Amino acid sequence: MTTRLTRLLRILSICLLCGLIAACGSRKGGGYYKDDGPGDNPPADLDRVPDAVPKIEPLARGPNRPYTALGKSFTPDTSGRPYRVQGRASWYGRKFHGKPTSNGERYDMYGMTAAHPTLPIPSYVRVTRVSTGKTVVLRVNDRGPFLASRVIDLSYVAAYKLGVVAPGSAEVIVERIMPEEIRGWRAQAPTAASPAAITPAPMVAQQTQTPAPVTPSQAPTRAQTPVAMASSDIQVDTVSPRGFYLQAGAFSDPARAQSMATDLNGKVSPDLGASIKIEQSSSNLYRVRIGPFASREAASQASERLRDNAGLSTTLSAQ
Repeated sequence: MTTRLTRLLRILSICLLCGLIAACGSRKGGGYYKDDGPGDNPPADLDRVPDAVPKIEPLARGPNRPYTALGKSFTPDTSGRPYRVQGRASWYGRKFHGKPTSNGERYDMYGMTAAHPTLPIPSYVRVTRVSTGKTVVLRVNDRGPFLASRVIDLSYVAAYKLGVVAPGSAEVIVERIMPEEIRGWRAQAPTAASPAAITPAPMVAQQTQTPAPVTPSQAPTRAQTPVAMASSDIQVDTVSPRGFYLQAGAFSDPARAQSMATDLNGKVSPDLGASIKIEQSSSNLYRVRIGPFASREAASQASERLRDNAGLSTTLSAQ
């Protein structure tokens, strides 16, 4: 009897040990691994990978229920409230490429996706790197990171486009793209039946003097109509014409947005058929954008020209 009991205890111990090893191999902490990175044959031109295109999707059942990870309890927020948080972003790559995400999809390290501990799955976010103003639009389809020092895990290509791969993490602002904005995003897009509904605004003439910085007191509120700044400044709008835009950066400091816009004004060719604008968002970010373009194809072609001729990397969005 004692021998049989001893054997049974040994078998249980082995099973428990195997379970612990498997748990340690799963992605529970989330984030950057120093031996992680791209696969052996990463796609060419990762800079050209387009942002996720937001759309209204039904919420998945399983990943939107309360859960526990690393001894902590998490309750996904399905209330529909806005979300805007600043904190550290990390990334995950080839170690999890092809493995199931929280909603059962296969993780694609070259797709514009992200993992978040509590945002609805699926949902869409705008992630802006604070130090550069660079912004990407991502689809949340996974859970993590579960470390207190991290607010979001980026896919490898998203981290690449934000310049986060080498440092492993970076300070970002994460904003949920709400359903109202998504509906406007899709409803306002030009249709094939009415391509002339949007006329690109003329390119702003190149500045010949250093613009005066825009102070917060000068910046219009969202309730106001578009406000033109002094003639030496790039216009700051709260509402932009419909169309497709290329975003070059986003800043909490309006003076930095003005500086980038003025610099771009000397790099963007007038024959591009679009103007450089600064748009103040509801979250008080100043977005430097080029547009509008009448179609997604026209905006994509302009993005390639800007990258090839001016070394400028942009993200595409619809107004």
